[in-house]
Amino acid sequence: MTRDLIEYDVLIIGAGPAGLAAAIRLRQLAVSGGREISVCVLEKGAQIGAHILSGAVIDPIALDELLPDWRTLGAPLQTQVSEDEVVWLSAQHALPAPHWSLPPQIDNRGLYVGSLGELCSWLGTQAEALGVELYPGFAAAAPCYNEAGALIGVLSGDMGRNAAGEESTRFAPGIEIHGRYTLVAEGAGGSLTRELEARYGLREGVGESHYGLGIKELWRIPAERHRAGSVSHFLGWPLGGEAGGGAFLYQYGEDRVALGLVTHFGYRNPQLSPFDELQRLKTHPRIAALLAGGERLGYGARSINEGGLQSQPRLSFPGGLLLGCAAGLLNVLRIKGTHTAMKSGMLAAEAVAAALQAGREHDELADFPAAVAASWIGREQHDTRNVKPLLSRFGTVLGSLFCGVEMWLLALGLRLPWTLRHPAPARSKMAAASDYPARPPLKPDGVLTFDRNSSLMLANIRHEHDQPPHLRRQNTPAQESVRVIRFAAPEARYCPAGVYEREGDTVRITSQNCLHCKACELNDPEHSLLWHPPEGGSGPQYIGM
Repeated sequence: MTRDLIEYDVLIIGAGPAGLAAAIRLRQLAVSGGREISVCVLEKGAQIGAHILSGAVIDPIALDELLPDWRTLGAPLQTQVSEDEVVWLSAQHALPAPHWSLPPQIDNRGLYVGSLGELCSWLGTQAEALGVELYPGFAAAAPCYNEAGALIGVLSGDMGRNAAGEESTRFAPGIEIHGRYTLVAEGAGGSLTRELEARYGLREGVGESHYGLGIKELWRIPAERHRAGSVSHFLGWPLGGEAGGGAFLYQYGEDRVALGLVTHFGYRNPQLSPFDELQRLKTHPRIAALLAGGERLGYGARSINEGGLQSQPRLSFPGGLLLGCAAGLLNVLRIKGTHTAMKSGMLAAEAVAAALQAGREHDELADFPAAVAASWIGREQHDTRNVKPLLSRFGTVLGSLFCGVEMWLLALGLRLPWTLRHPAPARSKMAAASDYPARPPLKPDGVLTFDRNSSLMLANIRHEHDQPPHLRRQNTPAQESVRVIRFAAPEARYCPAGVYEREGDTVRITSQNCLHCKACELNDPEHSLLWHPPEGGSGPQYIGM
């Protein structure tokens, strides 16, 4: 098939904080150096910010470096954290930890709370004003390589193929988009990252990746109960000993509340449903009292990487770099990755600009990983390197206690010399369904608790029904039958969108419900599921998330 070809100096995959920061910094360097650097950003969401979801408490350190006058430029971050607490929950009680006992590394006071989707939308306007070309609605379907094996760009997905893969009346072929360098910033569990890691051996000698699932709801509550700038993190109930993780509740703006639950993958009980546990969380007396009389405005989910330094792949390869969550840069102790993502994008821009200035292209920017390690990203990663292994080995209670001790020692200037390894691959820990009784689902009341279908309506999901399926099995039918029987089709419970429904020894897939969270690929105990990008512009269209 003959395809159109567009060429740029730099191609960036993903309009999240990493990709947009890289684009802005590249154009800043071009302007200050009196030279031209053409920059293109591809984004699979229908609009910039449509697929962005985070808590989000944001450390502005990278934003201060990238756009020092962001406050006067109108960035949508107006609420500073004024109250910060960590609370242990039982089913009926809440026990806040004394603030003096918490290590200083997790103090959120003075940071900003708001919508990361709105921030990315605003960053997109800043990038466009600098001359960046943004292409929302274009998914990177496949990488393109030159004869030497270097990445030279991507092929955007075809539009208008039917479910059988045939060209329909609305067919439009994808476009080849090339760059002298390609920066991959597609987030955790990306399909392009998966292929590049395998092709270039980026995970050789690296610990197993670790992930978790964050499910979030956005609420509007009565103004008399709203405390803008109040940030709460919860441990214990409802996950308890079933899984690692915890909940968050952030209050910002005039009446907004961001409420969510993060469940670490690697739990044993295949009967666990993170969605149901989030609904159960809202029945806690403290949270129910806050939400009473409120209105649920939004719903969504995404996977996050939690492995830290030990799970970080090699960040450079011939023709490109991995940035942000594609590079595994989230700080699991602070539950924050926006600042590290943006900083990685800025460092990538500086490495690329120097290479372009020297007349180079499609080679490996081998100095980039060293620049990341030498920056404050590297210091954060090294300081928190043992957090995830401690949580995985000892569970939420003891693991959190040991993490706190290590962070306090670090704050006092005592650095522990060892680096703990991650335990066995997380997904291999899932046990047979017969070992656990099914947990009765929570019956939704439609006021405080809800079912998946009504939740999905708030995610504004859009998929053409007659398009090739983007969720694909690797198992043979016989293998699939054994897997479904052994684990009782756990994806039917951990998928936050109701994409999977068990029917006997098989599972029916309704891919039109997909939130693009990628939990199915990252949490399946046999790695039997693969997520591929559907048509560009498909998926959720989050508002204010």
